[in-house]
Amino acid sequence: MLLLIAGCEIGFWLLVVAGLVARYPLRARRAGGVLLAAVPLVDLVLLVATAAHLRTGAEATWAHGLAAVYLGFTLAHGRRLVAWADVRFAHRFAGGPAPAALHGRAYARRCWADVLRTAAAAAVAAGLLLAGQRWIDDPARTAALDGFLPLLGVVCAVELCWALTYTVWPRSAPRTQPRPEPRAERRAGAR
Repeated sequence: MLLLIAGCEIGFWLLVVAGLVARYPLRARRAGGVLLAAVPLVDLVLLVATAAHLRTGAEATWAHGLAAVYLGFTLAHGRRLVAWADVRFAHRFAGGPAPAALHGRAYARRCWADVLRTAAAAAVAAGLLLAGQRWIDDPARTAALDGFLPLLGVVCAVELCWALTYTVWPRSAPRTQPRPEPRAERRAGAR
């Protein structure tokens, strides 16, 4: 199960990178779009494989719970991760604008959007965990999944604290440092 999760994570990033490489350095926008559109198929493979494994009579382990958490995370945060990578690839390979560093209220707004995404990820993961427990209908076989629900609550609480912190104490803009004089000019000025 762990190998499947690791393979899906690797597959997720391979499809993202392949799609962005096709889109920007290779200038094959359609092929890049197809590769990026295929990213959710990785989640589908993991979902089907996990369900099939449990349906064969396997006892649920923490790896099955991790699969549910991974699915929730990629469904809720996957699009933002792809957009994050897309901006950087566009800047590096297609002359796009540099990624903007957020601060102040804009950064706080993004933190609150992350709270909503993380809550959605936790809801999806909890739904998958509860659906798996109900589908198997054998508490002895699914006992390992019980510990994930409080963990999801902790993750949501941490995300909420993060957003509250940056709302109360906004992230300040970076200070611009004056550029040092070239050495030749400093020597000439010292004479």
